Amino acid sequence: MSKDNSDQTDPSKPGLARGAGIALAMVAALAGLAASYGLSLALRMEESKVSHQQPTPEAWFETPTPTSPALVAQGRALFLNSCAHCHGADAMGDEGPDLHRVEVSDRYISNIITHGIKGEMPSFSKKLGRDEIVRLTAYVRSLD
Repeated sequence: MSKDNSDQTDPSKPGLARGAGIALAMVAALAGLAASYGLSLALRMEESKVSHQQPTPEAWFETPTPTSPALVAQGRALFLNSCAHCHGADAMGDEGPDLHRVEVSDRYISNIITHGIKGEMPSFSKKLGRDEIVRLTAYVRSLD
């Protein structure tokens, strides 16, 4: 008695064709997810170039800036006096970039505050001391 294989290709019946369709749908979903993830990485890298947020490997090796509610509050007061005219009182950006969720190290933030960015942001090394820069860094890091 020969067995007819036509049952296995009929999509209305469970079998190989139905399993292949599910597998194909899963592969397509994974490909779409991978493409979305790749695009998001590319867009984040491009945006970081514009906003000077270059990811820095030293973040793994540095001690984070000390933080406390009092230090963040002092940093906010300094921010409002020294930075808000360019970055906005809410730090969402105006003339300067948005400072929420910056993806750079604390050292990088401190360096930018201290030395500025030529043609874009002034240096604050003569206006602010090391402790004040630590407070500002803590405040910027606290922004979500």
